[in-house]
This record gives sequence, C-alpha cells and structure tokens, in this order.
Amino acid sequence: MKKILALCAALLMLAQTSWASDDKSTIDRILERKVLRVGMDVGYMPFELPGKNGPMGFDVDLAKKMAEAMGVELELVNTAWDGIIPALLTDKFDIIMSGMTVTPQRNLQINFADPYITIGQSILLRDGLEDEVTSYRDLNEGKYTIASKLGTTGDFAAKRYLSNAKLRLFETEADAALEVVQGRADAMVYDMPYNAIYASQNGDKVAHLSQPFTYEPLGWGIRKGDADFLNWLNNYLAQIKGDGTYDRIYRKWFESSAWQRNLK
Repeated sequence: MKKILALCAALLMLAQTSWASDDKSTIDRILERKVLRVGMDVGYMPFELPGKNGPMGFDVDLAKKMAEAMGVELELVNTAWDGIIPALLTDKFDIIMSGMTVTPQRNLQINFADPYITIGQSILLRDGLEDEVTSYRDLNEGKYTIASKLGTTGDFAAKRYLSNAKLRLFETEADAALEVVQGRADAMVYDMPYNAIYASQNGDKVAHLSQPFTYEPLGWGIRKGDADFLNWLNNYLAQIKGDGTYDRIYRKWFESSAWQRNLK
C-alpha cells in the first residue's frame, strides 16, 4: 500500500512539474532562452525597412530597447504579412512588432498590448489628379482604380469607403505605390506615415492627401492567455514614454529624414 501511495505521489508530482513547465509565461521563456524573438514584415516605412546594416526603423529601435531592458539578445524574424499572425500562434517568435493596427478581427486571434502609436489611412494620388480629387470621397467612383497592400487596414478601408472604385491588391506596399507612380492606379490607400515619406521621396510623381480618414491604434501582438507578458509590455511602454526614450526614438524616425541615408 505504501509503495502504491508513493508511486501515486510521484506520478502526481511529475504531472504537476510537467504542467508548470507548459504553463510558463512567454517572458519566462525569453529569459531562459536569453533571446527575444520579434516578428515583423520588413518593408513598412518608417516602422521597419531594409537598411545597409540590416533591418532598421521605429519598431526595430523599440525592439532593441525592449531586448536591452530584458537583458537578452534580439532576433528579428522577417515574416510575410499574410502569415504573421499564424507564425506567432505557432511560436515562430514571441511578439509581433510590425505596425499592426488593433482591430476587433485580429483581437479575436491574438492579444494586444496598449497602443504605442495612433495613425490612419491617407491617399497617395497619381500626378495630375490634384485638382480633380481633394478627398478620399472623390475616389468612390467606378472610373478610379485604387491600390493597396493585401490584408492590411488599407485593404479594408478601401473596401469599406471606396466600394464603387476598382481595387487592386499587392503583396507589398512598395508594389502598390509603384502602380500609382507608373499611372496604372489612380490612388493608393495606405498608412499615413508610409504615404508621407513616399511622397517626400517621389514628390514630382505623386501627391499626398495627408489628412487621415480612419482612426488606427497600433499595438504589439502576443499569444492569448499570457497575462504576465501583457503586464510587462504595458508597464515597459509606460516607462519608456515617461522617461523620454520613446520620444527620442519617435523624433528620429518621424521628425527627421537623416535615416534615409542608411536605406539599403
């Protein structure tokens, strides 16, 4: 009887140990691994884009500071946008830091930390249409062709607000913008920061209707059910916004063009 009780106790202890191991927070796994794995789709100015010495951008700098605060190394995992949530859910990385808008649909699949920046959709306009089109509403006609990136809030906004126009979707924002530059699309619906920078680089080929017509908070995405990691992220964000770190990074990427010299 004693042997049976001892065996049962050992099996119970083994089960509890196994459960505890499986129940670790992502933050615990990061610290054990000594590596923070960040998923992003490199190509979204100025959040993450290819530089001469590797990926750079607003999100990249925030990720570097985050890894530094954890005392671990940083691994950036470049992932196509349409597969970035499935990749997070299958543990290809620990967190999405890629200019992702918090939407109810995405929030059904993953959790988001508190928004770290708010943006909106704007219009990149084909050269020569400035007098004809002064608002996104003017584009809601069948004679216009709209470009955007597949699976983004630009895609969703175009379908919602410009349903009468023709919509062409592309794998990258650069391909969509090129359609406008080359005259194969009349306008591009996409995130205002990207459009603003693209217009500044190609001002003789496009115009920018810079007033956003949507409200879009961006957040860091993590797997569901991890209160410890979510708590850490929200407190970390509050800390860097309070101590000036966030403002310094923001000014570097949104109030200066010096970084453009390091583009690949």
